[in-house]
Amino acid sequence: MAETDPKSVQDLTNVVQTLLQQMQDKFQTMSDQIIGRDEMSTRIDDLEKNIADLMTQAGVEEIEATPEKAKEGQGS
Repeated sequence: MAETDPKSVQDLTNVVQTLLQQMQDKFQTMSDQIIGRDEMSTRIDDLEKNIADLMTQAGVEEIEATPEKAKEGQGS
C-alpha cells in the first residue's frame, strides 16, 4: 500500500496541475478577448466621431433637414 500512495499522490498532483494550467490558459484567452473588444470599441467610437465631424464639415446635417422641410411643404 505504501507503494501506491506516492504514485496516487503524484497522479493527483499532476491532474490538479494540468487542470490549473488549463484554467489559466482559458482565463488568459478570455482576458485577451476582453482587451481586444475594448480596443475595438474605442476604435469604433473614434470612427463615429470622425464621421460626425466630416458630416458637419460637409454640411450634411443641413441637407438632412431639407428633405423633411420639403415633405412638410408638399403636404400643404
